[in-house]
Amino acid sequence: MYAISLGDDGAELCPLEPWQAEEFLAHMDRGREFIGQHIALADVVADLAMSRAFLQSYAEKAASDSGRIYGIRVDGKLVGGVLLRTMDVAQGTAEAGCWLEPSAVGKGLITRAVGVLIDWAVEERGIHRVEWQVAAANQSSIAVARRLGMTRDGVLRESFLYRGTRRDIEVWSVLAPEWRARRQAAQGQAA
Repeated sequence: MYAISLGDDGAELCPLEPWQAEEFLAHMDRGREFIGQHIALADVVADLAMSRAFLQSYAEKAASDSGRIYGIRVDGKLVGGVLLRTMDVAQGTAEAGCWLEPSAVGKGLITRAVGVLIDWAVEERGIHRVEWQVAAANQSSIAVARRLGMTRDGVLRESFLYRGTRRDIEVWSVLAPEWRARRQAAQGQAA
């Protein structure tokens, strides 16, 4: 299995596949309450069959080039993940997302992992617009969008029914030329 280093702290980005359903479920159990504050993943992966089905759905998306899922590991332990929930190569659009268990919060893992994912989507798959949809109350995820240089496109008012409550969803995005300019500026500062 391959892994992409996310820095010198032992963090790596690795594929998540159906055969890892038990590990994925154990990870979700560790972070279920925290993860479930803002996203439905905690409800979607409630048992082993659901865990396997969720990972299988992303294996099928990868096979059809319509999505991807990757785990974030720190010293080999699965602590979170990032995904392209949707990806339309013909239209050049994708929607990125993330989750993290509490033990891994505050280390910049999501920002680094989503950065790798956006690089891949833009440079390898020719994606022009990467979107980030986030519950308006999820300030941590909004902060990630800002750190990634995304622009707030607007708010979908009460568009997401979650656990019986309608929630506002903020839509953020970055366009390929903006992403490339940001990366080039960062490389210039590092030199």
